[in-house]
Amino acid sequence: VQLQASGGGLVQAGASRRLSCLASERAFNSYSVAWFRQAPSKEREFVGAISWSGSTLYADSVKGRFAISRDNAKKIIYLQMNSLKPEDTAVYYCAARTVWSIASIQNDYNYWGQGTQVTVSS
Repeated sequence: VQLQASGGGLVQAGASRRLSCLASERAFNSYSVAWFRQAPSKEREFVGAISWSGSTLYADSVKGRFAISRDNAKKIIYLQMNSLKPEDTAVYYCAARTVWSIASIQNDYNYWGQGTQVTVSS
């Protein structure tokens, strides 16, 4: 499975942004997908995930502000980011795993997209 993340850019604090993750295969619809992010000089961290059935899990730092959804017909996973903060600045990656359950550990994901930069100005 090839994943292509897009939608990043420069936004002001308090604004919203939606990222997309496009998959290359129809089988993607049965995979669980997660978003991770990596800020400068920091380790990559879990943001949120969605199972094939639509169950979601979020990191505490984004809970209530970010939302993940999926459009299986289009093979796209979305990360809606609201009330953005400067500390949300990072490269955002989507990742998929060929298991129905959600996971928050990087090593549990088999496939990774190339990342898209989100910069939040104060």
